[in-house]
Amino acid sequence: MNQVLFVKANCRSVEQSVSVKLYHAFLECYQKTNPSDRITELDLYVEELPYYNNDMMNGMYKLRKDEILSPTERNNVNLIMRYLNQFVAADKVIFAFPMWNTTVPTVLHTYMDYLNQPGTTYRYTPNGAIGLMHNKKVALLHARGGVYSSGPAVEEEMAVRFMKHNLKLFGIDDIVTVIVEGHNQYPEQQQRIIEMGIEAASKAAITF
Repeated sequence: MNQVLFVKANCRSVEQSVSVKLYHAFLECYQKTNPSDRITELDLYVEELPYYNNDMMNGMYKLRKDEILSPTERNNVNLIMRYLNQFVAADKVIFAFPMWNTTVPTVLHTYMDYLNQPGTTYRYTPNGAIGLMHNKKVALLHARGGVYSSGPAVEEEMAVRFMKHNLKLFGIDDIVTVIVEGHNQYPEQQQRIIEMGIEAASKAAITF
């Protein structure tokens, strides 16, 4: 039985959001294909994570050094460790997120800040950082209204790129990506583009 973590980083409804459509399509197919797996859903907008701040940084540093934490630092460390331990314990993680202003929503960036912890998800060596999460499998379900996979906007894409860079830092190379793009740029093709994306998410879930 696999521990599977579904992370949703979108506050909009399934009727409004393409990435939420991908999330539900993937989740439904995955549950049907893997009925014995233990699934946890994490809605980052419901969690309302505080921005990564100085007390958090100091607390995590002191924790690694086995130093005494202040009450505020302890509270912040406990919060971070709750999400960090949940991520580490998962065999598979699915992220569903849109592109907003060429990058990921703030809540997802904050969540990734929580996960970026030396000694847990990666470690430093004289030759650079080495990831520690090699056995984890990840799916990225992403939607963006414009086309960023080719053409003049390629260099502007900082959402999927941001996620992949962080995951590779953690040592995760087994990454499945489902991207829906161009549905706002080409409104006459919108329905077809979205339907194809939902179908791709469903198929990816079956083999994930």
